[in-house]
Amino acid sequence: MPKTLEIKDLHVSIESKQILKGVNLKVAQGEIHAVMGPNGSGKSTLANTLMGHPKYKVDSGDILVNGESIVGLPPDQRAKKGLFLAFQYPLEISGVPLAQFLRSAYRSVKGEGQQKTETKGVGGEMISALAFKKKLEEKLKEVDLDPSFTKRYLNEGFSGGEKKRAEILQMAILQPAIAIMDETDSGLDIDAVRRVAEVVSRMAGPEMGVLIITHYQRILDYIKPQFVHIMVDGRIFQSGGPELARVLEEKGYEWTEQQTTSTAN
Repeated sequence: MPKTLEIKDLHVSIESKQILKGVNLKVAQGEIHAVMGPNGSGKSTLANTLMGHPKYKVDSGDILVNGESIVGLPPDQRAKKGLFLAFQYPLEISGVPLAQFLRSAYRSVKGEGQQKTETKGVGGEMISALAFKKKLEEKLKEVDLDPSFTKRYLNEGFSGGEKKRAEILQMAILQPAIAIMDETDSGLDIDAVRRVAEVVSRMAGPEMGVLIITHYQRILDYIKPQFVHIMVDGRIFQSGGPELARVLEEKGYEWTEQQTTSTAN
């Protein structure tokens, strides 16, 4: 049975200011959902709340993974449950090679399974390192990156496109059940958007569901969602199929504001 991420009547605030005002959404493995909306509608708040950022306070509602609430769990435990967040603005960490960071993340998220199979001591550590190196080489090919890329410090001196591809490489390594992509197309030119999106499209499938959070329709030309949700003022204003993104492209977000105003009146 596919793993699911379910958001139930979620209300979230930042410093006593309410941002999310009752969000309902369900994403399963094998599905691609897109959440679109104007700036300030609560899209990034939703992404950060799902991964447990301490800045965001859940006032009411619930977040469930396979029917189990994760609201009280820290980010690392949510990752072990199968969630992954690709950041809108990935941080630079000097002195930490990308390969080292990826291996630490992999061991942290997948550690319980490894402890059953790895031999303790220096020999076991060497086997683990070699096995991860092989896995990393395979994933580098999948995301079209040169192996030298992993020797660089995490995101230090990376272009916008390289930072986003490093996030996608991490996603490929961790193989989450549900991947949340927070405005991955932000700051990228159209060629970089296409390259990143094509990689994600290849990765999405029966074992991974994707929740794409975006302001623009352009990334959806390459990652084809089955479901599109429009967020306005902290709520899901409307849900539909991929044609809904085309409506937004034609009418803009002023259309949603007009609809919201007329409904309120």
